[in-house]
Amino acid sequence: MPKAKRTAAAIATGVIALSVWTSHPSEGAAVPQLDTIRVGIFLNTSKYSLNTAAATFSSAGALKVGVRQPSTVVPLFQTGSGETVRFTLDDYKPLLLETTDYLKALNVMKRLKALGAAGMMTASGAASGRLYQVAEGSYATAAEAGAAGDKWMKDGTIAGYAGTSKKAGLIGPLHLETGTSFASEIEAESAAQKLVGAGVEAYAAMKQSGTAAGAYTVLVGAESDAAALADVKAKAQQAGGVTLSQTDAKSSYFLIRDDYSSTESASKPPVPLYAVPTAGAKLWLETTAESGIKLTERYNRSYRGSFEVSALGNKMAVINELPFEQYLYAVVGAEMPSSWPAEALKAQAVAARTYALYQGFGFQVAHVVDTTLSQAYGGIGSEKASTIAAVDATAGEVAMYDGKVINTVFSSSAGGVTADAQEIWGSPFDYLKSVKSPDTSSETGLYKWYRVVLPNNLVGYIREDLVEDTGQKSPGGQAVLRVKGDGTKVRPIPLVQDNVPVVGSVNAGTLVVQLEKVTQSNEMSWVRGTYSAAELLKLTQGKLSKPISGPIRTLEISKSGPSGRPVEMTANGQTLGVKTPDAFRSVFGGLPSTLFTIDETARMTIAGAGGATRERPEDSSAMYVVGGDGQKQELKAANFFILNGSGDVRAATQEPSFRFVGSGNGHGVGLSQYGARGLAETGYDYKYIMQYYYKDANIVKE
Repeated sequence: MPKAKRTAAAIATGVIALSVWTSHPSEGAAVPQLDTIRVGIFLNTSKYSLNTAAATFSSAGALKVGVRQPSTVVPLFQTGSGETVRFTLDDYKPLLLETTDYLKALNVMKRLKALGAAGMMTASGAASGRLYQVAEGSYATAAEAGAAGDKWMKDGTIAGYAGTSKKAGLIGPLHLETGTSFASEIEAESAAQKLVGAGVEAYAAMKQSGTAAGAYTVLVGAESDAAALADVKAKAQQAGGVTLSQTDAKSSYFLIRDDYSSTESASKPPVPLYAVPTAGAKLWLETTAESGIKLTERYNRSYRGSFEVSALGNKMAVINELPFEQYLYAVVGAEMPSSWPAEALKAQAVAARTYALYQGFGFQVAHVVDTTLSQAYGGIGSEKASTIAAVDATAGEVAMYDGKVINTVFSSSAGGVTADAQEIWGSPFDYLKSVKSPDTSSETGLYKWYRVVLPNNLVGYIREDLVEDTGQKSPGGQAVLRVKGDGTKVRPIPLVQDNVPVVGSVNAGTLVVQLEKVTQSNEMSWVRGTYSAAELLKLTQGKLSKPISGPIRTLEISKSGPSGRPVEMTANGQTLGVKTPDAFRSVFGGLPSTLFTIDETARMTIAGAGGATRERPEDSSAMYVVGGDGQKQELKAANFFILNGSGDVRAATQEPSFRFVGSGNGHGVGLSQYGARGLAETGYDYKYIMQYYYKDANIVKE
């Protein structure tokens, strides 16, 4: 690999501006300001966990890499423009294969990738005798790494390459130091290769102590326990010519390997892989390139600002630190389409700025994370000229209530009416009340779909352009439609879903009966189901404080909040135990929102003689129908259809099944993004929009 450009004195020591809270008076209120924000890209905390075994960085310009300290950055090295550098934790990893055969190692890497594992392919030795190692993952202990190795070795493909009787080895964080310093990585690598030639495992490494710039040294061994380290030491002493000592506990060591994880040919240059100590050291990466720093493991996104790489919770922590207002450029672009009206984008900017400030330092070493657990943040690729303009036009503006920054939660669509915070999370906020919301723009231009009955009595949806009206009516007065083409798919909901089985397929000329006409499922209106009782029960498993006893016969909304969303639900009369009402979305398989009604297809009241009634499905006895000739016949069909006094036909079933028909997307509290669009298109400005969705809030600025 090219090493000439990575020298220990390549970057100058600099002071890093830490994230600082300040307050400025405005309209009688203290307006908090955040100079820089820390965004958790990969993080392992009690509140959030998204992990990676390695982090790969590159930039169009040079990357300066150093060790971050409270008031300075101690330089380690600098890459050349466009070069890639990779980091992993110096922890425990199962060693699945050691071989001089590049293709064999590559095939094991490909197999690990196919299995969803985080494989890592490194090499040591000269090009003529290179030894490839394939390791996996990132583990806190030797026992965890050993268990992972045993698991991967059970795979026939991996075991076949490694040898069926072979047990996975271990790579660990225990090393010995030769004690000699070198001016460059090339010199350290040369010294390490002399030891390798003598049969001793050795690596070039960087050593950083106190405020001194990094220097190169040689580490011997990468062992998982003291006994293995002692064996390496004895072997090195037998080879002669080297004095080994324990690594200095006051120093940080960054062992360097050649990484072939992303190459497809042994002839291509490897990427340098640095092992980051699991205690104390925080690496800092920065560039002057306007295109920012690219992080391969996070969708190849590029980011403004700088990166910090360290260990937290026994996993790698990757933090993007950047100017707060520049962070908002990407948030607004990720959260709202850049083509939307400027006033809607401005409202999103103020909401996003306020929300981030309200969170404080919410994730142990980061203010926010880059997912919707905080708010979506996609780096430079999410920025557009209009989103940057919206942030700049509202620079420093936040929403406050009673002298404090408020919790400006927002969602995609309120479905026509926002939720009261109480009915979603069980916590009242005076400024998060239910209001009407103009969210219908999400339906503009979408297809209509017909819910139809097929000749075999099955029920599903067909898109409007695939059928035509015959002008005929069914005996119940419903329109009869004709299918226009062969192989027309009848779908379970009004939406094309290639990964969901269809209800059926019909050919041209088939006549179907229309039950209803609806808009294609979208952020405003949607349908989910139909679920059988068994399917619905399976969806709820592990999501309720007390499991539902027996098969689900009935499912009801027993209490509703101000917006009509359920705050309590029952199944078979049993109250469903959830932490907060918003959890009903996940309980039933990830519903778009909790603003829904339930179509219990087996639920009906049957009137009998003398005013008597029967309630199904509680009463599951046989049903009979009386024909025009007065003859009684038992109703045995699984699906049947009920005509009410208004002429509406309802699809019913003998056995309980359930459909959710709903509105909105997200929790529905606070600003509705589609609603903001609707208000902006009507002519309202961003301040009005904010104050409409956050009752009695003030928009204030430094």
